[in-house]
Amino acid sequence: MSSTASPPGTGIRGIAQLAYSVADLSRAVVFYRDTLGLRFLFEAPPALAFFDCGGVRLMLSAQPNEESVSHPIVYFKVPDIHAAVAALRARKAPIRSEAHIVTRLGSMDLWLAFTEDPDGHAVGLMSDQPAPED
Repeated sequence: MSSTASPPGTGIRGIAQLAYSVADLSRAVVFYRDTLGLRFLFEAPPALAFFDCGGVRLMLSAQPNEESVSHPIVYFKVPDIHAAVAALRARKAPIRSEAHIVTRLGSMDLWLAFTEDPDGHAVGLMSDQPAPED
């Protein structure tokens, strides 16, 4: 065993979201909502649709040509996205995207950051944080 201390953990609490890119958003919404029976949550610009999968969110992202349809992305739920990114950086993980707000949902801000696994697959970190009061 090594005598060096491990860097602080990322605080992963489970899977928050899965993301699929799709060639035709309307066709995909019909499939996931009407065929699979997932609860439709909302659509967001420019071309996103969200579903609830038993507490895990599924995000569909329209890609205009089928060649740009990419691998799914797993988003892990973390309580403190800035601490999680710092822990990844300490472990020499590549940071694809620093922590940033992607949307404001009333009293909560949704933060994302991205790293990648050894095969180059995007790995997302997601954190809901209280919005600052005006």
